[in-house]
Amino acid sequence: MSRTVAAAVQQLRCLSCREEYCSVDAGTCKECYEEASETEEELKREIDDLKAKVAFLRLGSSPLDSHKRSSSLCFTDVVLVASDEFQSNPVNIPAHKAILASRSPVFKAMLETDMEESRSGTINISSVSYDALRAFINYLYTAEACLDEQLAYDLLVLGEKYEVKHLKTYCEKFLVSKLKWDNSIASYSFAHQYNAKNLLESSLSMIIDNMDSLTKSEEYAHLVEKDPRLVVELYEAYLSKQVNTAARSN
Repeated sequence: MSRTVAAAVQQLRCLSCREEYCSVDAGTCKECYEEASETEEELKREIDDLKAKVAFLRLGSSPLDSHKRSSSLCFTDVVLVASDEFQSNPVNIPAHKAILASRSPVFKAMLETDMEESRSGTINISSVSYDALRAFINYLYTAEACLDEQLAYDLLVLGEKYEVKHLKTYCEKFLVSKLKWDNSIASYSFAHQYNAKNLLESSLSMIIDNMDSLTKSEEYAHLVEKDPRLVVELYEAYLSKQVNTAARSN
């Protein structure tokens, strides 16, 4: 090796700690290389631990999993009954009181006091489809849901009714992501009814930005007939924005 090359090697510095290193150390000094390796191993262990925890939570946790149903049903101690106007017969969904009570303050109150639901082991949930209730119970066990817009609306209603805040937030974020000017009025009315603040603000903003077009729509005419109070609120918000815009321009 020539003196020039040797000198260049001696002048190389580690990008992490700025200490000099030899080129055979692959761009970093020995200490930083070992530290990076230890950090990577720690991350791998953390990831493996998280995977193990998720696997533990899922293992036999939900009586809705078809491949585990025969064994898990032996330990369920409550039944939820779904019924709505489109179902000729109510549908039963088995669950565990401990899971329901730990996820929902409403279920907790039902099951820990001397209420009918606690004595009978049956919780009747009206005006809900089997698919929506099944998804709701599955979320209580797994904190997961495969949403479409209709299911997000249904689960948000259940999240509000049974005070499952994280489910309500999850559905609300999904509905905000699906918000368009042509569904903004329906979303605004729905958000008002079920106290969905983020969806309410997002839909209101979209309505105000498209006020001229929306006032000519069937959805707007339906809202005028169904809930004129909301129409007044929309115009108040619209006029407030116009006033603020005019004030800034002056």
